[in-house]
Amino acid sequence: MQYTHLSTTNIKVSKACLGTMSFGAHVDEETSIKVMDKALDLGINFFDTAELYSIPSSKETHGLTEEIIGRWMKQRNNRDKIVLASKVVGPNRGFADYIREGETHFDEKNIREAIEASLKRLQTDYLDLYQLHWPDRNVNKFGEREFKFDKDEKATPIEETLEVLQKLKKEGKVRTFGLSNETPWGTMEFLRLAKEKNLPRMVSIQNNYSLLTRTFETSLTEISHREDIGLLAYSPLGYGVLGGRYLDGNKPKGGRFTKYSNFAGRYRTPFVENIIKKYKTLAEENDLTLPQMALAFVYKQDFLTSNIIGPSNVKQLIEDVGAMKIQLTKNVLKGIQKIHEECPSPCA
Repeated sequence: MQYTHLSTTNIKVSKACLGTMSFGAHVDEETSIKVMDKALDLGINFFDTAELYSIPSSKETHGLTEEIIGRWMKQRNNRDKIVLASKVVGPNRGFADYIREGETHFDEKNIREAIEASLKRLQTDYLDLYQLHWPDRNVNKFGEREFKFDKDEKATPIEETLEVLQKLKKEGKVRTFGLSNETPWGTMEFLRLAKEKNLPRMVSIQNNYSLLTRTFETSLTEISHREDIGLLAYSPLGYGVLGGRYLDGNKPKGGRFTKYSNFAGRYRTPFVENIIKKYKTLAEENDLTLPQMALAFVYKQDFLTSNIIGPSNVKQLIEDVGAMKIQLTKNVLKGIQKIHEECPSPCA
């Protein structure tokens, strides 16, 4: 296992982070426990979750993932071996209205209610990393391309949010903080206010990054390097479609999209499938599988702090971690860039 550090801290994290959003819905508790046990065996010390999980989230399933992790840590008595990250839900945008009656903002009332519930479910008294799941303002997210400014939006001022996070840190409830699904403007504003007001500094940004979604490179890579705020890449296999199992209408038994056919539709269009086929051909021409090439590409990025893999079973976990050892040749990288230039970031 390779290790890095959360930016500007001495917190060492594995370059592969265990993403747990399926635990409790797509992945049952028994399998989740096996995956977590094996993750530790493989050297993964970094686990990522959220109050919103399990995904697809619902009134019945949100919070289940944290409960499963909490029970596992208590049974194994291994909290000190885990760098544990969770997230607070951002403002309701037509979903998750079952959480705090849809009034989810980054003010003190909501953040305190959220973290106390997360700590209880996780059966711990602190988090190593607490992230703002998406901005408390109107932004493009989850594949949206057009920005629609709303001058009347209800949004908690960033400084106010940072002041709340400062209190949580002083109380020992959180060690560090991070952003998620954040924009260049938002990232810089959080960093600016933290510096000017002596408030907590964000140490990471968890955004979508894969062969199908490379907008981070053009919008946030320079900030990542110059401001020292590393990427936690989520969905490096494009919600599983870069595993290649869903091509040509295939519906593999146990597959996430087989079970949840309407989930993350932007990854399931004929247009995107054509691009995936090109990447698959490139991989096979170079004696690689598509998921090996896709994950190795993410692992190699110098702005990456950790790659959030989301295996559904132990076999997938081992394969996902194994891709870290693969060195992509110049020929492969040239081929990837050629396909990318034909259609940059088709899934935004």
